[in-house]
Amino acid sequence: MAKSSAKNPLGKSGCQYHIGCRQGDLASYILLPGDPGRVLKISENWQKKKQIAFNREYRSITGYFKKVKISCLSTGIGAPSTAIAIEEAARLKVKTLIRVGSTGAIQKGINPGDLIINTAAVRLDGTSKNYVQTEYPAVANYEVVLALIEACEKLKFKYHLGITASTDAFYIGEGREGFQGYIQAKHKNILPDLQKAKVVNIEMETSLVFTLANLYNLRAGAICAVFDNILTNKWAVKGEKDVGKVASEAVVILDQWDKIKKRKKKRYFYPSLIETT
Repeated sequence: MAKSSAKNPLGKSGCQYHIGCRQGDLASYILLPGDPGRVLKISENWQKKKQIAFNREYRSITGYFKKVKISCLSTGIGAPSTAIAIEEAARLKVKTLIRVGSTGAIQKGINPGDLIINTAAVRLDGTSKNYVQTEYPAVANYEVVLALIEACEKLKFKYHLGITASTDAFYIGEGREGFQGYIQAKHKNILPDLQKAKVVNIEMETSLVFTLANLYNLRAGAICAVFDNILTNKWAVKGEKDVGKVASEAVVILDQWDKIKKRKKKRYFYPSLIETT
């Protein structure tokens, strides 16, 4: 068993210090909600599920969905705590990450309860900048994006595709006024500028997930339920269970594609691989 040190902090019995998981606890496919309570909702329809750990904001459950081993690990709010979750999960041989969250829409025609699959993210967070320069793109893995689209179509959920922006501040970072009306001119311009750039939504974690996944040679995607639209000022907590169902179904799809790739000795998935099986 590895020994804990300042350079490699470990918890009891060699578990990862923050998430409390050990080798073998997590599946290679993992869903990443922010809220620990959402872990229970996401895993509601899984079989043989077991809570692995619950420390601070990090709650983990591993089980099976349609005979595919799958895990769910909450990350807490924002990029800093999400980075810790990914760092420690990657050390446990997790290979595919899907952020399952909530978001605010900033374009017309997107309503509370709709789902958004993100293809890339504007890096307004601070944590990813500690890893690599700002010009480095935060992009989703195309296989995960395709699997999420396939899952939405199969389950008949309304979804949108596009670029998100990830910020560290829920209030002023998303163009809302702070306490006692505090706001600066740059905060007022955040949403109009993003809207002009055709960004479809804003949240707090996706840019970090995409950046780390690409740096560490992992696959990542993101699907969020829309809770509000800043243009219409509508707010409704809807779609939490839907995103969990889509992400779980996407894992099953990815597992099928991964098996086809292995059988065909192909590194990348492409549609005609299915036609030739």
